Amino acid sequence: MDRNKKPKSNDNYIALISAIKSGNTDNFYIFYGEERYLLEHCLSNLRELICPGGLDGFNYKRFDDKNLSYEELEDAVNTIPAFADKTLIEIHDFDIFSSNEKERLALLFDDLPDYVCIVFIYNTIEYKPDNRLKIHKDIIKNANIIEFVVQEQDKLVKWIKRHFSDAGKKINTGDAEYLAFITGGLMATLNGEIEKVSAYSKHDTVTRNDIDTVVTPVLDAVSYKLTDALINKDNTRALRILNELFQMREAPHMLISVISSKMRQLLAAKICIENNLGKNDLMDICNIKYEFQARNLMQTAGKATLHGCRNAVLLCSETALELNSTGEPESRIIELVTRLALVK
Repeated sequence: MDRNKKPKSNDNYIALISAIKSGNTDNFYIFYGEERYLLEHCLSNLRELICPGGLDGFNYKRFDDKNLSYEELEDAVNTIPAFADKTLIEIHDFDIFSSNEKERLALLFDDLPDYVCIVFIYNTIEYKPDNRLKIHKDIIKNANIIEFVVQEQDKLVKWIKRHFSDAGKKINTGDAEYLAFITGGLMATLNGEIEKVSAYSKHDTVTRNDIDTVVTPVLDAVSYKLTDALINKDNTRALRILNELFQMREAPHMLISVISSKMRQLLAAKICIENNLGKNDLMDICNIKYEFQARNLMQTAGKATLHGCRNAVLLCSETALELNSTGEPESRIIELVTRLALVK
């Protein structure tokens, strides 16, 4: 995988930002993706551009009904804006690809008037066209399709530093990376956590202790900490972290899944080291988002043996199998962590 190659959706995102700044937007967009902060930010800017007088006027139409009819949409598209250049039409969580009116929708999208800006927003349902079907291609051939993805590490760290600065605080690069990691890297989550850390910290520069005191880490981050504790033979800390996982009230199968995932990543890191490969190779192999995650995995794998990493993965697989056929899931997970602690 070429890490420098940008996906088409990223190009469309950049084009959208440029169009909003110039005031020259297109008339058909599809928004989806897990980074809701950026999605809502762009949607807000579109609203301000097209409906400067507010969203209670004649030129803003929103549909939240998943059973939206073709006639309702056609009527909205054909309504000429009043005292404005465009009408903004938002359609939330309407699956155009399962509609019974796909053929008519394709024709409608093929001849949209210049005075509309129609935006399909996917939030609670998945954006899932079948590109093998001609009708799906016909539906979206005129659309600007934008996936709002978790930001790259450098951009996210700059964003975190800027938001701390707005709150009158500083944060160093390492702690900004750490905050992104334990929150999952989503801006919507980070925004609230930055406010909490800024309010709690008594210093000009926030510390790692400030972060750990008030930020609730995501499941993935806790499982990384568990892996580190096991490799460092800090068994007391490993059991304490396991208790944190239990307190998160995740399903036992999910806990086994994340622990297994980290052990597989650790094995991959060890294989990379054995074959003189670097952290970038590990990021590609394991689809890791952030460089510091891969760097930490490589450092942890350096303390482990290849045989031990393989045994750890096998132990996780055995426990996952046992969990499907026996009861007492918490006991099985505690047993797994105990056995992992004994792996050399």
